[in-house]
Amino acid sequence: MKSDRQIRDDVEAALDWDPSFDSRKIGVAVKDGVVTLSGHVGAFPDRWAAQKAALAVAGVKAVANEIEINLPLDAKRSDTDIAAAATAALKSNVSIPVDKLQLTVHDGWITIRGKVDWWYQKNIAERAIRYLRGVRGISNSIEISPPKAQVSSVEVRSKIESAFQRQAHLDAQKIRVAVAGSTVTLEGEVPTWQERWEAETAAWSAPGVSKVEDHLIIRA
Repeated sequence: MKSDRQIRDDVEAALDWDPSFDSRKIGVAVKDGVVTLSGHVGAFPDRWAAQKAALAVAGVKAVANEIEINLPLDAKRSDTDIAAAATAALKSNVSIPVDKLQLTVHDGWITIRGKVDWWYQKNIAERAIRYLRGVRGISNSIEISPPKAQVSSVEVRSKIESAFQRQAHLDAQKIRVAVAGSTVTLEGEVPTWQERWEAETAAWSAPGVSKVEDHLIIRA
């Protein structure tokens, strides 16, 4: 098992290695495998990318992202401009049911609400606006409201377990799946956040799922 010092060194190396943002103004602290990122960056995508890079490091149990965003003057926009750009970005993606979503912007922070049929649509909506100039943050409050699936809980569980077995990186025997109505609960152990994310994604991809309770433990 890695020490906190080793994890910190690895996270710092991962941040330095990623060319998509400037890591020189990001601080890293680790306690009991929990990483805290501090400092500031010049854009929201940089904050998100730094968190993603830290989560990919082996031994990391969780990340507290306290990085602040200091937009340069040429990147600042009015909330009206951001709202217009975000609306256009959502409309440009055919996978996003724009008519089911509502969008508000306050001080550069975008909040999306509404309902969609699938979890991937919720993710695509957020990705569509993540890289817009002037965005300081995103609150994705979209709910998953799938149409009633013509499959039983047993079938949903079977489909999820089969998906786990198809994933080369997942040890399906260490993950337990429980299905109650449209809610899926995952329990067990995985060695990295990447595998936890893959397991959760597989669960969300099953028909009729409106909620996934991910209780998987990261244990390297």
